[in-house]
Amino acid sequence: MAITLNHTIVPCFDNVESAKFYCKLFGFENIGEFSRFIVVRVNDTLCLDFDSRDKFDSNHYAFKVSEQEFDEIFERLQAGNIQYGSGPSEANNAKINHNYDGRGVYFRDPNGHLLELLTVDYVMPAH
Repeated sequence: MAITLNHTIVPCFDNVESAKFYCKLFGFENIGEFSRFIVVRVNDTLCLDFDSRDKFDSNHYAFKVSEQEFDEIFERLQAGNIQYGSGPSEANNAKINHNYDGRGVYFRDPNGHLLELLTVDYVMPAH
């Protein structure tokens, strides 16, 4: 069996509102409350567990999507007037990138986490 990431904790100011944001923008499924978390299903193997906190560091979450999913999510991103950009240090230049003949975009969620959509994996040199 291949090892897969099952879930990860996403610290946030309001776990209910954060879960709603991700579900609305990405089309993820809100599973509901588990312990102190709001659980959102990303796909068959991964869930995001939103955890309300007063203080936390911002994180980076990258989501590989199909070309069609990119179009759909990007349209919702623009409709929500969410600033976006072509790179991690340019997350508000209103451009997308075309790295490795794909498309990518960066933006921040309401908690300050840097989110990334990409349609093509990064090409890493062989060792």
